[in-house]
Amino acid sequence: MGRPPSPRPLPPVFLMLLLLPSPLPLATGDPLPTESRLINSCLQARRKCQADPTCSAAYHHLDSCTSNISTPLPSEEPSVPEDCLEAAQQLRNSSLIGCACHRRMKNQVACLDIYWTVHRARSLDSDLCLKFAMLCTLNDKCDRLRKAYGEACSGPRCQRHVCLKQLLTFFEKAAEPHAQGLLLCPCAPTDRGCGERRRNTIAPSCALPPVAPNCLELRSLCFSDPLCRSRLVDFQTHCHPMDILGTCATQQSRCLRAYLGLIGTAMTPNFVSNVNTSIALSCTCRGSGNLQEECEQLEGFFSHNPCLTEAIAAKMRFHSQLFSQDWTDSTFAVMAHQNKNSALRPQSWMPFLFSCTLPLILLLSLW
Repeated sequence: MGRPPSPRPLPPVFLMLLLLPSPLPLATGDPLPTESRLINSCLQARRKCQADPTCSAAYHHLDSCTSNISTPLPSEEPSVPEDCLEAAQQLRNSSLIGCACHRRMKNQVACLDIYWTVHRARSLDSDLCLKFAMLCTLNDKCDRLRKAYGEACSGPRCQRHVCLKQLLTFFEKAAEPHAQGLLLCPCAPTDRGCGERRRNTIAPSCALPPVAPNCLELRSLCFSDPLCRSRLVDFQTHCHPMDILGTCATQQSRCLRAYLGLIGTAMTPNFVSNVNTSIALSCTCRGSGNLQEECEQLEGFFSHNPCLTEAIAAKMRFHSQLFSQDWTDSTFAVMAHQNKNSALRPQSWMPFLFSCTLPLILLLSLW
């Protein structure tokens, strides 16, 4: 008697279909899905979070921050309390991140309420400009200098010369990693709130002239001030592009240093909008007459400078990579805790403490 024919192997395509997760569509007679049929439902994740005192406290606090972290009007500067940002950081590794709801599940409203609370936390967590602002706040010197120019540059009757003086002081005296982190924080192209926060770092409504002057007149004003003149020469030296690829005459780090050195002078540049990283002076070349070409060259040294553009892009990539590392979460949490407990706050005469609490700031200074 012959051997029975062996079963034919399943076609590879069919095997792949068997391995794919099934969406389990519900027929008209199927009951409503329960939590047990959902993978990491927000209701289940919330119960897990409640069992952890730290997670539960962070979620409860973030839930109370709803009105503070709601989306503002485009013309408004988003304002997020530091404790809300800290609560969002504490939830990053919890089961709440990535939880989901089903549109036909029981207790759908309660589930969605949890989902949107966590969604706001994820939005805060992705805003690197907020993170760098928090890092500045946690540093006594940076926080003091930032508040000084914030007060001088705010209000309907702000005095531009006082504002510029405080801006100049901040970018001269604040640690370079803090200053560059605040001004050159990376934002997603679609995150207009982050881009607006970055553009408003130098308080342009007060620091920049209300009516754009001619760029050559602005340069003449700068040349009348020895400090501004030397800063402009420094910028033109170190940010001189050698080719269209963005190669700088010296080093990208020197170009960025020279760029930040102009902030607070008559030649203060800024980001043009909140959707990209284009840079420009607050001036125009209209009415330049026979000096039109010279004016456009001056203006283009800021707005169409491949050396400056690539230096800024490289620094933003570096900042983004820093916060993509897992260890930054614990660093940020420790620093936030130190801000609340003055007894644990590192002192300027104890630099060895920074080895465990400020690795991010140290790495920033190495680039």
